[in-house]
Amino acid sequence: MPGSCVTEPPAELVRYVVGTTGLPAGVAARLVADVVAYFGESVEEFVRRRHGELRRKQVRNADIWVRIGAELAARPVRAPALSERQLRRIIYG
Repeated sequence: MPGSCVTEPPAELVRYVVGTTGLPAGVAARLVADVVAYFGESVEEFVRRRHGELRRKQVRNADIWVRIGAELAARPVRAPALSERQLRRIIYG
């Protein structure tokens, strides 16, 4: 996954997930690592990944920019508001 690096997930969070879900420790660690990597993406990585996913689903660019802008605004660590032009520059340079 973009933005991910091979590091140990936070042990306290893994213990919490194990305790609240009953998942085995190895599965909980993998889940936590995946979530941390997902939310660790930079704005540029997120925009590029989502643009590619939506294009593969044959969503029109005009609709993609609106959707990506809304998704960025809803992320737990809020990204700055980006205009359509700024989003396009991330993809096309």
